Amino acid sequence: MKLDEINDVPDIVMEFLEYHSTVRGHSDRTVMAYYLDLKILLRFLKRRRRLVDRSVPFDEIDITDVDLDFIKAIKIEELYRYQSFSPESDASLSAASRCRRTSTVKSFFQYLTAKRHLLERNITQELDMPKRQASLPRYLEESECEKLLSACDGPYGLRDYAILMLFLSCGLRVSELVGLNVTDVYEDHVRVLGKGNKERVVYFGDGCREAIDDYLMVRNDEKLPEKDKKALFISQKNCRIGVRGVQQMVERKLLAAGLDPERYSPHKLRHTAATLMLKNGVDTRALQEVLGHSNLNTTQIYTHLDNAALHEAAMANPIGRKTREQRDEEEN
Repeated sequence: MKLDEINDVPDIVMEFLEYHSTVRGHSDRTVMAYYLDLKILLRFLKRRRRLVDRSVPFDEIDITDVDLDFIKAIKIEELYRYQSFSPESDASLSAASRCRRTSTVKSFFQYLTAKRHLLERNITQELDMPKRQASLPRYLEESECEKLLSACDGPYGLRDYAILMLFLSCGLRVSELVGLNVTDVYEDHVRVLGKGNKERVVYFGDGCREAIDDYLMVRNDEKLPEKDKKALFISQKNCRIGVRGVQQMVERKLLAAGLDPERYSPHKLRHTAATLMLKNGVDTRALQEVLGHSNLNTTQIYTHLDNAALHEAAMANPIGRKTREQRDEEEN
């Protein structure tokens, strides 16, 4: 669904969505996430406040009549209940989904207070984010990367090899990779359109350049529709390759390389690139720019990955190295 097709939310929500689309330049995916989260919030509040009959299916609750007075009456305890609410009684939300919902609500109230000045007080300033269990991202070891690259064969082998090289060399998101055009590739870098429509330049090495060149030698755009002629990577259906097409290709190559496709994905290849860069001396500020993270905290998770370096640091401490026996020998 596109923004101009939405007709089932109140005007104040539409204005918020348009602000994020046009002024903030957020992607359609981000704006649609805001739309869905706020639609669930307003329907949840209407049902909770008994403003609709219980027999009305949740997805059919009309919220177009919600006005500013309705929003002003929202209490923080209602927002805490909304964090984990699911229209399906037997379903449970992940921590990530609860955090996303809370971020949406905070952004909405920030807009109403700071941008539109429709509310005097932003109650979401006191709304705590749900706690997320910190987990370290999975990544491939260098030897596993070599196995994966060696699995690229067949009629689309050069294309698949170039895709994997861009993932493993540049740490691109899958959405960024499928959006690449031929004109985005330069001598030693690619121009990437990332989250929030933010452009960045990501450099690559000779091996990646060679892989792209080899693929471009066999790339054929004669059968492509006009809208896809600029696409860098082409699918077997003669159109720009999509996110799902890349995911399926990566799954096949992982299986061919003897790796578990349940554990790895295109996004894990992005983690792999980040980890390899960090292990080889790239600092977190530079890594933040490469990955297109708006917040350094997002990048810093990778600083916990290099267990070998942490072990080496511990072994470098002379106090921690000495055993009791060694201390006794020195005393005697």
